[in-house]
Amino acid sequence: MRIPTRHAGNREQPTVGMTPMIDVIFQLLIFFICTSSFLPPERVLPTNMLLPGSTAETVPIDPIRQDLDEIVVKVLWRSGEPRWEVNSRQYARLEDVGGVLSAVAGVQVDLPVILDIDAAVPMANVIDVYDLCRRIGLQRVQFAAAAGA
Repeated sequence: MRIPTRHAGNREQPTVGMTPMIDVIFQLLIFFICTSSFLPPERVLPTNMLLPGSTAETVPIDPIRQDLDEIVVKVLWRSGEPRWEVNSRQYARLEDVGGVLSAVAGVQVDLPVILDIDAAVPMANVIDVYDLCRRIGLQRVQFAAAAGA
């Protein structure tokens, strides 16, 4: 018995279209990017979480990291020497102030830093504090002014 000729030559190899596969890959990529969450580092956030079988440990929170609305740096002139206060905490050396501001810049560089300068402070000390803030990388350094000025 003879096979009809119309069926013998019509065999094509099946092909897999790559365009729909690439479309699916891009759709999955967009889905995973949109659903991922970008969280701040957990070591910075104070938490009060007790899990079953755990013990409570009180860890003191650094006052600089406790309230991150703004940082107020006061430069005072006492007995012929400059003194610095960062959020009401006193420091005797500019290097100590730099360490505190570096820790703040590690958390948030666009945090406003307000420089409140005493009237008796020499301009060189004011410039030192301002340069320190800019060198650390703090982006929003502002000067405080009296209400009637």
